[in-house]
Amino acid sequence: MSRGAALEARSGATPSGWAKAFLALGSLGMLLAVAMGAFGAHVLKKTLVPDLMAAYETAVHYHIYHALGLLAVGLLAPRLPETMLPRWAGILMAAGLVLFSGSLYALSLSGVRWLGAITPIGGMAFMAAWLLLAIAVIRS
Repeated sequence: MSRGAALEARSGATPSGWAKAFLALGSLGMLLAVAMGAFGAHVLKKTLVPDLMAAYETAVHYHIYHALGLLAVGLLAPRLPETMLPRWAGILMAAGLVLFSGSLYALSLSGVRWLGAITPIGGMAFMAAWLLLAIAVIRS
């Protein structure tokens, strides 16, 4: 048994459990991204100033990309059971969604500019997630 599989067995989580969690998060993330995009296009476009609308649209775009990324992690994780890297990639991707898109949504809707300081932390989480996923695939 590989180290990753042994750690997962000890923690009580199964690879299919994590895969299902990432597939569910990705699916729900896409649902929310579509809703947020529609809200922006049909309600906010008339009320937000252009720079806040641009930040909102950036949040929606990255929300979509990384909800799809969570779906990819959920599909790849069972094919890479020997490593925990896909699990960590999914965790970082989910955290990045909250920090990056969430901070931009909050900034856009509230106008509180300091929330933009949180956004790069989410961006770093996204980059780390994609790097871990690439390493997992290359090593397999």
